[in-house]
Amino acid sequence: MAEVLSQSEIDQLLNKVKSGDEQAPIPVIEQEAVLYDFRLPNRISKNQLRTLRNIHENFSESFSSFLVSKLQTIVNINVTSIDQIYYSEYVLSVSNPGCLYTFEITNTDIKGILELNIDLGLSLVDRLLGGNGSGSKQVKIITPIEQKVLFPIIERIMQDMTKGWQVIDTFEFQIERFESDIDFAQITSQNESVLLISFEILIGEQSFLMNVCFATYAFDMILSKLSSQKMSTIRPTKYNGGTAYEVMKTHVKKTTLPVAVEFGTSKITMSDLMQLTKGDIIKLEQKLTDEHMVKIGGKPMFMGQVGVVNKKKAIKITNKIVNKSNR
Repeated sequence: MAEVLSQSEIDQLLNKVKSGDEQAPIPVIEQEAVLYDFRLPNRISKNQLRTLRNIHENFSESFSSFLVSKLQTIVNINVTSIDQIYYSEYVLSVSNPGCLYTFEITNTDIKGILELNIDLGLSLVDRLLGGNGSGSKQVKIITPIEQKVLFPIIERIMQDMTKGWQVIDTFEFQIERFESDIDFAQITSQNESVLLISFEILIGEQSFLMNVCFATYAFDMILSKLSSQKMSTIRPTKYNGGTAYEVMKTHVKKTTLPVAVEFGTSKITMSDLMQLTKGDIIKLEQKLTDEHMVKIGGKPMFMGQVGVVNKKKAIKITNKIVNKSNR
């Protein structure tokens, strides 16, 4: 039975409400229920996604080292995101015309698309042909000749992908064809989920995007191989010292430079120069026993004394020339 309040109790409650001691009840706001879509493309767990990220970070290190040696400039590649989306969503994000290469993993049903940003493709072509990567075209489309120039780069991407995925199993990535229109590069149905891995490629001061799209309907075989033991052993190679800086440092150490020795200098008039004939002798200002300048790459770097070692002409470095240009 509900408790009945007396008149004094009712008056006391009313007085508290008026004085502010008793707060009025907070109205309850009804929230609208959100429908859950059981078709969401979450076929791959977070732990498996973390493993795939590490695999492609290893790929990034290997491919960036190749580009450093190929383009002779600083290159950094980072994995920016790994997403599971519908293939229809991916198709809408691709520019037209584009630079697309379809590929497959041999002996499996897995197919994918390698998408280079059109500006990245044109910049690579420009650099590979001797430019600085800042060239521009009125019509941004990859021509058949430019496809031939890019082919070694795409082939190397497939090789580095194969190498990176070896921690899971022996998978071989194989190029199928080039496409400029995403409608002709269809790898799965529109309502199927895909795994989209996005990379940021920094070449010098320029930034570009590259995407790798996998159709996940045949990923079950690969997902079963991503055991907890293998996931714990996969680490990005950048933590092992294989950075672009180390690669650049190694190549700089192997760079050859011309060395020239200046035995002396002299001054003659133009009339004397015009009268010179075979057998004439020009007297130099330096003696044979004096120190002579050693130039490396056309710049004076050292002083040394000439001599003979093992019946071959040689120069012994005695001093280093210190000036502002050599610091």
